[in-house]
Amino acid sequence: MSKKRMLVAASAALAALALASGSAQADPTGAPTYRELVGTGSDTTQTVMNGLADAITINGVKVLGSYDARGSVQITTKDAATNPNCTVARPEGSTPGVNLLKANMASGDGCVQFARSSSNNATANPTLRYIPFSVDALTYAVRGDSTVPKKLTKAQLTSIYTCASTTFKPLAPQFGSGTRQFFVRQVMPAGTVDSATLFGPGGTYPCVTDKDAANEGIQEHVGTYLTDVKHLLPYSIAVYNSQIYGQAPAAQGKAVLGVLDNIQPSNLNTSSTMKRDVYNVIPADKIAEEPYASVFVGSNSLICARQDVITRYGFGVAANCGQPLVP
Repeated sequence: MSKKRMLVAASAALAALALASGSAQADPTGAPTYRELVGTGSDTTQTVMNGLADAITINGVKVLGSYDARGSVQITTKDAATNPNCTVARPEGSTPGVNLLKANMASGDGCVQFARSSSNNATANPTLRYIPFSVDALTYAVRGDSTVPKKLTKAQLTSIYTCASTTFKPLAPQFGSGTRQFFVRQVMPAGTVDSATLFGPGGTYPCVTDKDAANEGIQEHVGTYLTDVKHLLPYSIAVYNSQIYGQAPAAQGKAVLGVLDNIQPSNLNTSSTMKRDVYNVIPADKIAEEPYASVFVGSNSLICARQDVITRYGFGVAANCGQPLVP
């Protein structure tokens, strides 16, 4: 079968799955209202984790509660009658989600038990364990009527994002985003340290914008930020396909995915130049404790056993699913 026909067939299959199964709801819905294992963080993995939270049960009871990176300003993760301190500011991204988990470990409040992360910071967090569960890939998104080429190389992206080429208007997700951190590691010069002043006026690379018109941080994987035909933005292939086919809320706007290094941004494309593992993060001292062990740890864990759900949301199968990274 030709590559073109393979891509069409893959797209049709994902569309059929979306129609057949529906999309996971934002934040936990249904019984029980408050779940035993609560997580926040990455925008990239929020929808697939919502899907897994709906699918995974222990003794017939849902145990995972996954709260989106966007939504109400605050979330309440546990019953106030037993956990009075669990109305907290909603974390918007991987780093805020991990920080909330660490703060809860220090306080002992028991409000969250894991974090979603689309980047690997295991070395910097020895009290945590980053556990891969699927594979995503990044490319770049532009408008359908864009003047930005729809085929670029990683070297050309580097030229654009380091302001060596100023023909276009590059956008970047807000500081704290796991996608931004991964993108910086992949595209920027070796040794570049991500910071709040890396991009924007007065920053190291002032031609890159990471704020919207209201001076708020750009959320990852939201195509409606592409308001100019010269804009381009890092974008998850899995999230884009989930948005297109109804597994995730439609946020793509007029965005289309670019072809990076001549590799098509196809479904489940784990050969992409910027492929990455994505993670759930738990306290290191909970690795052998239930229900953490059954849900997260090992190739036979409840999450790794639901590859049908993971692939339904456009992610690839991780060969190391459930294997904790040791700093």
